[in-house]
Amino acid sequence: MAILVTGGAGYIGSHTVLALLERGEDVVVLDNLVNASEESLHRVAQLTGKTAAFYPGDIRDSECLARVFGEHQITSVIHFAGLKAVGESVQKPLEYYQNNVAGTLVLLEAMRQAGVHQFIFSSSATVYGEHSPVPYQESMPIGGTTSPYGTSKWMVEQVLQDFAKADPLFSIIALRYFNPVGAHESGLMGEDPGGVPNNLLPYIAQVAIGQREQLSVFGGDYPTKDGTGVRDYIHVMDVAQGHLAAMDHLKQIAGFKAYNLGSGIGYSVLEMVQAFEKASGVTIAYQILPRRAGDLPAFWADAELAKQELGWQVQRGLDVMMRDTWNWQRKNPRGYRS
Repeated sequence: MAILVTGGAGYIGSHTVLALLERGEDVVVLDNLVNASEESLHRVAQLTGKTAAFYPGDIRDSECLARVFGEHQITSVIHFAGLKAVGESVQKPLEYYQNNVAGTLVLLEAMRQAGVHQFIFSSSATVYGEHSPVPYQESMPIGGTTSPYGTSKWMVEQVLQDFAKADPLFSIIALRYFNPVGAHESGLMGEDPGGVPNNLLPYIAQVAIGQREQLSVFGGDYPTKDGTGVRDYIHVMDVAQGHLAAMDHLKQIAGFKAYNLGSGIGYSVLEMVQAFEKASGVTIAYQILPRRAGDLPAFWADAELAKQELGWQVQRGLDVMMRDTWNWQRKNPRGYRS
């Protein structure tokens, strides 16, 4: 019996693989390594003393999926694989729909043929769109998204809801992340964007280590506490633990259910800069630039449903997120290429 983790060599995927192995689960990883490094799985093995079976492959490759399901007794799938940058998705919409939507369809078909009926989907808070009031609650309508990335996640959720209605054997949970940050406390694993980071905290960390001259802050005129965008940040290990809680809950439900994974607290870009400066002792240079297409002024989670039904809530605050990010960046200035 094993759990298939697609995109399991990536940032959130690898930390979840580590948490699964630590709990004694057998894990199979499928990753095309476009946004990941196999070194992350070597670090997982170093930390846990256990290894996950690894297949270098793409979820759009039905033959590869058939081989994975044929060679292992897969009982459930955690689906991380996909492209994930809001800004990039505006420039490359077809790639996002091809990877995130079409790829999930191929994966679901392979699951159906293999008789595997438990599925956790890596969704996003962006599915709530620009018209939802904050804090975001799962009962709110989704849609009205502002980027192809968000739209791709919304489209997959619609597919999953229809699929669950059509096949009562399936148990499906969509986890709507807010903004995962941080790294494993050992400093051996963390976010390795490869090239120019698309997300805030890796960029701050690269400025701190001297790889980037300054941070670009997109938008200083939002209707927020200091004019910069406000987001709900959550430690990556809390996200990983959320997947374990969802795995346990899958056995108790039929159909489709969505849960927010967030802290319920919003921090601005400049608050994040100040918090990182405190953790690292390094001054972060930054410049305010025009707003970026697809970004919203502010959003954060109402995570009460996950607390009530999954028994999950965040355990690590902003200071730990910053400490662990800095620890990872200092020890691995070039990420997994160090």
